[in-house]
Amino acid sequence: MIKQGKKMKVGYTTGSCATAAAAACTHMLLTKERVFDATIKLPKGDDLKLTIEDVVFGDNYVMGAVQKDAGDDPDVTHGAYIYAKVKILDRNHSKGEEAIKVVIKGGVGVGRVTTDGMRRPKGEWAINPVPLKMIRENVTMIASKQGFKGTIEVEISVPKGLELAKRTYNPRLGIQGGISILGTSGLVEPMSEKALIATIHLDIERLISLGKNIIILSPGNYGQEYCKDELGLDLEDSVKTSNYIGESLDYCSYKGIKKLLLVGHTGKIIKLAAGIMNTHSSYGDARMEIIAAHAALFGANAEIIKQLLSCVTTDQALDLLYEMPYYEDVKKSIIEKIKYHLEFRLKEGCEQIEFCMFTTQRRHIFKSQGFDSLVDELKEG
Repeated sequence: MIKQGKKMKVGYTTGSCATAAAAACTHMLLTKERVFDATIKLPKGDDLKLTIEDVVFGDNYVMGAVQKDAGDDPDVTHGAYIYAKVKILDRNHSKGEEAIKVVIKGGVGVGRVTTDGMRRPKGEWAINPVPLKMIRENVTMIASKQGFKGTIEVEISVPKGLELAKRTYNPRLGIQGGISILGTSGLVEPMSEKALIATIHLDIERLISLGKNIIILSPGNYGQEYCKDELGLDLEDSVKTSNYIGESLDYCSYKGIKKLLLVGHTGKIIKLAAGIMNTHSSYGDARMEIIAAHAALFGANAEIIKQLLSCVTTDQALDLLYEMPYYEDVKKSIIEKIKYHLEFRLKEGCEQIEFCMFTTQRRHIFKSQGFDSLVDELKEG
């Protein structure tokens, strides 16, 4: 990848490491042959070839590891070994069952989800949906090639995971016991701040050159997924801003873009209600304070405020307010405050900005008043 005129190395996610280790161990378990690398399919269809290390052949299991390489991205898991232990639980399912079943669980150093509102349900291993899908699909593909029918168990572990997790936000998010197995594309792009902002600027200029009159801004994949799944919008009209929402707004204003749509998860977008325009937690994390303040404004008592401030996710906090008589008033108040700060940041450099934010399960959806009509205008244009 080229950023700021420099070559920067792309890395791969813990999800890709776990998938490659699982795929290789499945092959070795079924063929009894040692392999030294594994080629896996990434979510967008690309192939990724990774080296397999520290292989152990046991009684009805094979274990092996991939060392995480984050490329030029600063990442606490860089250099960590991600292990997979694969074993056969049973062979030859009874008639009517799926031919190959893959059971995936966590082991040492992989966290468990202890709160609501995460990408995985409370009580489950912190192996996110995309890595789960990658592991299942790649293991199934290899088992099928070998003619296997039955149930395969894959256990993912990270020996240094508990130690590494202390340097992440997992403890604050209620993920206990280790790191999360993450990834949405399978690859890790270098996140140099200056280079990333320059890339955002280039993406905005690309859309201007294509004659786009309305541009979609989204912090990441969750917002883009929402645009595609719920709104039916063309993602070619979108710019991924990462945490740099303020800088993205500034450049849109500078370039004279007239209409903007901002779409993202509540965990990011709700911070705008406090004027926090860089949504990385190291700059400011006022999510619960924002929700608590607006709830207090409409009559929430001290006990409710205390519970809100103890929440670790916006999903959890908004679920707490859902049955309250002032829930809709709180939503409206937060929407108005976000809209105020967005328009203030643009300083009349844009005719219209509308936004939508949503929780993980999309139970809570916040939309500015003109959002739907601007979406319709974008589709028609």
